[in-house]
Amino acid sequence: MASSNRRLWFLFHGWLSLPVWLLFSFICLTGTIAVFSHELTWLANPATRAGNPDHLPRQPLPALVAAAQQAVPGAEISRIMVLEPYLVTAVALSAPDKPNAIAYLNPYTAQVQAVEQGMTFIGFMRSLHGWLLFPWQHSYSIGYYLVSAMSLVVLGAMITGLVVYKRFWRAFTRPRLRLDRDARTWLGDLHRLGGVWSLWFLLVIGLTGFWYLVQAVLWHSGVHVWPEAEPVALTEVPLTDGTPPPMIPLQQVLATAQAQFPQLEPALLSMPEHNRDYFSVLGSGDAILFDRYSFRVFINPWTGAVAQSNTPADMNLLQTLTHIADPLHYGTIGGLWTKTIWFLFGLVLSGMSISGFLIYGKRTVKGVRAGRTKVRKPLVAAPDCLPDKSPGQLEGA
Repeated sequence: MASSNRRLWFLFHGWLSLPVWLLFSFICLTGTIAVFSHELTWLANPATRAGNPDHLPRQPLPALVAAAQQAVPGAEISRIMVLEPYLVTAVALSAPDKPNAIAYLNPYTAQVQAVEQGMTFIGFMRSLHGWLLFPWQHSYSIGYYLVSAMSLVVLGAMITGLVVYKRFWRAFTRPRLRLDRDARTWLGDLHRLGGVWSLWFLLVIGLTGFWYLVQAVLWHSGVHVWPEAEPVALTEVPLTDGTPPPMIPLQQVLATAQAQFPQLEPALLSMPEHNRDYFSVLGSGDAILFDRYSFRVFINPWTGAVAQSNTPADMNLLQTLTHIADPLHYGTIGGLWTKTIWFLFGLVLSGMSISGFLIYGKRTVKGVRAGRTKVRKPLVAAPDCLPDKSPGQLEGA
């Protein structure tokens, strides 16, 4: 009975690797590349590098905004994105001849190094891995569901693999890789070793991916993880003769956010989209495992008052999962070192998906060939092996 159950588990484990292996391998590979998307951008595009040979301090964000507006006259700034120390600060803007552009500014010299339009490599890789570039409509994307559903494949393959692989813990103390045997043998050894040594990684990727699936359902159902701040009161919006009223300066916005949370390191500053919207300052602080947007401050653009603010200490369960999923999924929790670890294990996971397909495919082909051979074999017994019955009895007489 135990052997029969183990065979069923093995068949299920193989099924998980066979039908979806192409999609799963593609998602693994794009996710592995997405881990180093910032670093690959630095390598491929010199305009994104933040050179600082004179060891200058960072320029204030208002100075970068002023430089961007000077480089693109008439530009309307929508967002300021502060990236890693070795990358430029990205200022998203729009102008009559540049409806959707990003200015790359050296954060130490305030020099505009490039103004590019369209999707960046970072955005492309995250979109390709996250939702396969499927369009979003009515708060959902079929691609997002497909990708996040692969978490069930990861968790299912991990559980069934542990059931099939007896005494798997021996792979930690006595790893076996028989390179002198046939391809199927050493490929199976390599597959098992990769699976055992990456158990923690499979668990992290599987659980965070499952959260993305839950998050997709919440979005599709119209459930807001974060409550939206009430719009600015009409009485606080200044009356004018038709010209846009002046908002508080960016220096005041940043000073107010810093006063609210002294440990705040701004990562994203968004401008109000309309007269009743807020300045939003998102950044990181002293919370471990949380992403770079876990500290949030919303500031009234007319009065400078803080309308809403949040820290990891204020978060409920859903909000906490939202802000720890990305660092755990992409390995950004410890900077370049953890990114390297996630990248390497991402390659292992990609290799396991391919080797699992090859192993199961070889077994399937061998089984089919064996079945054909068995069918073609003549069913003639030797004379001394005939049953002790007369011809009439054999015919059912």
